Amino acid sequence: MGQLDGKVAIVTGAGTGIGKGIAKAFAAEGCAVVVNGRNIESLNQTVAEVRDTGGKSHAVQGDVTQEASVKHLFDETVRRYGRVDILVNNAGRVAGGPLDQLTLEKWNDVLGVNVTGVFLCTREAFRVMKPQGGGRIINIGSLASERPREDSAPYTVSKHAVTGLTRSAALDGRAFGISCGQLNPGNTNVERRRAAGGRSASGRDVGPEPLISVEDMARAALYMATLPPDANCLEMTVLPMQQVYLGRG
Repeated sequence: MGQLDGKVAIVTGAGTGIGKGIAKAFAAEGCAVVVNGRNIESLNQTVAEVRDTGGKSHAVQGDVTQEASVKHLFDETVRRYGRVDILVNNAGRVAGGPLDQLTLEKWNDVLGVNVTGVFLCTREAFRVMKPQGGGRIINIGSLASERPREDSAPYTVSKHAVTGLTRSAALDGRAFGISCGQLNPGNTNVERRRAAGGRSASGRDVGPEPLISVEDMARAALYMATLPPDANCLEMTVLPMQQVYLGRG
């Protein structure tokens, strides 16, 4: 028996990195996982890896910044599985630079995915979860919401906004059995980090940094997802032991 037997989850940004790790961890515990993102090839790879281990998964390509695309994601999930028990808002953009050199295009891109995308998915989740009697939302935040890097204004601002939305959703959802919590990763060994030799893309480059594994982040998300309905992990931060936290930046 899996800890999530009979549950249905949507994981955005699930073609790579933390989203992919969470999708695989949830599926291994019996959850049917709908993976979403812009790149259908990477989504199909996630689905294949889940199914190879006996899990249930389905890909829905889309853009979380587009209202119609988000509605299609939830409509397709409900059509196929009948409900949505868990939403993981993982899709994100990572970018920064000196404030006086930031373009409006970069600013809008980061805020569009990291904030508007989370709002649109959360709103649609409420519309599904309210009539079914509840559900759980997990937002992937960042250590940056507490300790920003230098030259990281778009990313840092977006993750502060995610914290505000998480707290609002947790308050607004509790009367309907909907919990909302935020998982803040520290430096995580995702594909872009490996390609950059462990260096950051969200702020000033300080060289290779300590990294935690995707699997560790997925275990943290699984803990949040498997709490009983009357409990909510409002916020959790997981980071490498050697990563600078207090006084970062």
